[in-house]
Amino acid sequence: GLPQKATSTHNYPNLTDDAGKAPKDSVVLSAYSTMDLVDKDLDEDDPWNLPELQDTGLKWSELDAKGKVMRVLTSIVKFILLVGFLYMFVCSLDVLSSAFQLVGGKAAGDIFQDNAVLSNPVAGLVIGVLVTVLVQSSSTSSSIVVSMVSSGLLEVQSAVPVIMGANIGTSVTNTIVAMMQAGDRNEFRRAFAGATVHDFFNWLSVLILLPLEAATGVLYKLTKIVIDSFNIQGGDNAPDLLNVITDPLTSAIIELDKTVISDIATGDPAARNKSLIKIWCKTEKITTLLNITVPSAANCTTGVPCWEEGNKTWTQINVTETINLERCNHIFAYANLPDLAVGLILLALSLLILCTCLILIVKLLNSMLKGQVAVVIKKVLNTDFPFPFGWVTGYIAILVGAGMTFIVQSSSVFTSAITPLVGIGVISLERAYPLTLGSNIGTTTTAILAAMAAPGETLANSLQIALCHFFFNIAGILLWYPIPFTRIPIRLARALGNRTANYRWFAAIYLLLCFFLMPLTILGLSLAGWQALVGVAVPIVVLAIFIIIVNLMQTRCPRYLPSRLRNWDFLPRPLHSMAPWDGVVMSGMAFCGTRCCCCCKCCQKTEDEEKGGKERKKSQEMYDNPALTRDDEPLEAPKETVKATQL
Repeated sequence: GLPQKATSTHNYPNLTDDAGKAPKDSVVLSAYSTMDLVDKDLDEDDPWNLPELQDTGLKWSELDAKGKVMRVLTSIVKFILLVGFLYMFVCSLDVLSSAFQLVGGKAAGDIFQDNAVLSNPVAGLVIGVLVTVLVQSSSTSSSIVVSMVSSGLLEVQSAVPVIMGANIGTSVTNTIVAMMQAGDRNEFRRAFAGATVHDFFNWLSVLILLPLEAATGVLYKLTKIVIDSFNIQGGDNAPDLLNVITDPLTSAIIELDKTVISDIATGDPAARNKSLIKIWCKTEKITTLLNITVPSAANCTTGVPCWEEGNKTWTQINVTETINLERCNHIFAYANLPDLAVGLILLALSLLILCTCLILIVKLLNSMLKGQVAVVIKKVLNTDFPFPFGWVTGYIAILVGAGMTFIVQSSSVFTSAITPLVGIGVISLERAYPLTLGSNIGTTTTAILAAMAAPGETLANSLQIALCHFFFNIAGILLWYPIPFTRIPIRLARALGNRTANYRWFAAIYLLLCFFLMPLTILGLSLAGWQALVGVAVPIVVLAIFIIIVNLMQTRCPRYLPSRLRNWDFLPRPLHSMAPWDGVVMSGMAFCGTRCCCCCKCCQKTEDEEKGGKERKKSQEMYDNPALTRDDEPLEAPKETVKATQL
């Protein structure tokens, strides 16, 4: 037959000798031209590189007077639209939280009622996760814990794991937001990693600090010392900066009576029949003395008048009556609907507005961040200080994240706002990480101020719980940030981002597994007793540690492993590869390809990417440039020229 065409080796460097010349036994191989290498898309090599947002329009100097006026007006309109969509985005997050409370708020109160389970640190942790996911607010779940501690139903030491769980549960919101960017593969890769770096930080911190707290009570003792050392007095509440702006819209949609959840958790039987939907916004309580009969004078309260009249003994008690003065004006105030129905309606509405606003925000940012503007913004956000002060940049980012979260009073809002910016490449993952850590600190400082505004009888407990939350996040930052080697959450988030970019359905599996199925399973085992929890959890943990160790050894020192363990090929393919599962999932979702616009868009983009890749490969093969190289080791033919080698 015909001789085979030599394959390209542009991906294999160091194929010449030390003198830079090819020896005589070298093989002539095809290579790509230098021009094609320059034009090659960087995202093919490293999808984590921030994309260049190039300006495709005319330069400012090339515009006439009319064009300049139109560009200024267009920019102003885009900025106003961006602020408007951002406002609707934040309001939709608030309504989403209200919807979750209507759907699962009473269930969250019921979960907190079992004090025996809460005494188990692991059960307390997963209860904190589940309740925060159900009510979509760590501040709400923390306030429930404060109410239980203040009423004597729960000790502060038992409440610390619940606060850790609340810290984990609050990160579910930005993970949901990241899933809205699944249309573009690389955007989704970066956005999902930017969101889940928060998850990994929280889970890893709990993995270290929960056993330490259960064994030593370090957070409880530290906060107890702080409370006892300072004469802390009540102060003003945290300023409602963001709520002042968003309340006019959200209050017109729905208003909730959040005391109902706390009353259920503290065991008030009357609260179970109350609706979470606030009907009367202005009420007045009137306390009056009421004469009642008692069996005998021994039943009279000391210091209260008690007298006999005829054959009856009378005394007086205080009776508090609530008078409804003004009805609420939100759209569900006059709707005779159960809480679940209203919650489902608001859930669908808020998710629709959330998705729409997020898509429009991303498109507006992509159109606005061009040319010199993009260069300036990227330099400000992603550039480190000059040597030797480069290490300071991350800590400045932590302070910025804490300050911004303190202003908006919600870590969910702040992290959900930066997630699409990470996706489109304005903020790098390395910069989003310290911003997220700062957000954790910011939300605890708001809780501390709120605790200091508590009444005198609950001040100490409220403040100690808020300080436990604060010191937990400080300890997590000390564990996973100061030394670059310990920034494991970034590496884990990047690996998960790569996985979900290849198999986008895995993002939903991750969300359900980490925030619902795993906490529910652990809670069920905790209810069955610590023997069941240990009997099931220990083998799973040991197996997970074994798999992690073997994976590390396979990549770094496989020679120390038995030949059978140097890869996982001896296992059935579905146990070590997601490709078979991908085939099952995609075949099951095939009918959506012709019916669902989103699926059509995603599939079309995937096909366009493949077509574009084929066109690039063809263009590269047209510019072969012979080069003399030497094969130091057997090389596989790159994918670009596989077809060319088969003649």
